[in-house]
Amino acid sequence: MMPHMEDSEPSFSAPPEIYICKGLLFDMDGTIIDSTAAIVKHWTAIATELGVDPEVILATSHGRRSIDVLHEYDPKQANMEYVQHIEGSIPKTYGSDATEIPGSRALLDSLVKVGAPWAIVTSGTGPLLRGWLDVMKLAKPAQLVVAEDVKLGKPDPEGYRLGYSRLGLPADAEALVFEDAPAGVRAGKAAGFKVVALATTHKIPQLKAAGADWVVQDMRSVTLDGFDKKTGEIRVEISGALVD
Repeated sequence: MMPHMEDSEPSFSAPPEIYICKGLLFDMDGTIIDSTAAIVKHWTAIATELGVDPEVILATSHGRRSIDVLHEYDPKQANMEYVQHIEGSIPKTYGSDATEIPGSRALLDSLVKVGAPWAIVTSGTGPLLRGWLDVMKLAKPAQLVVAEDVKLGKPDPEGYRLGYSRLGLPADAEALVFEDAPAGVRAGKAAGFKVVALATTHKIPQLKAAGADWVVQDMRSVTLDGFDKKTGEIRVEISGALVD
């Protein structure tokens, strides 16, 4: 999927750069998969039930927990049991509408092959995440953080801090976050990590304003350069990033 274009054509031409860390933390939607078409259908149906303009909900829902969105429009439905139910049905009902973010499968497979530590930190519920991983037949992380695990969703850093903790990394270890939404970029930065932002769902200025350290077109710009099991160091190559 191509990024939103600005008035002048962005230049994704930065030379390859190696970043060394000890853990990788991935957002899900817009970063590993693109379920935009499915989510639009889902929220359109929910908005119709609530008597709300779907465009209003869609403009603010991406990258946020459904329970937080619902709280703004129908507090009675803003409970995790209901959210798990509606989200768990999305992959089953709209599974054919989702696609992979280019390069995501290859990167995750390479991490699994060498045993490098990585986790998914998503605003979606457990049923939604596991549903997409099953439908898309993607690599499953040893650790994950879902909406049910946190009190505050993105842009709060709680989720990324919890993901970092669950990887069992040393207190001073570097981690690298992958995101596509400004709320998620802010969450990763607030947690104290470097963030690679994918220009798959939001405009480049929004990602830069949120504090992204790198902006790339998709996951094809990110490859595993190596993993040292003795030191725990992961070498990640980031190529073709945005040049300001």
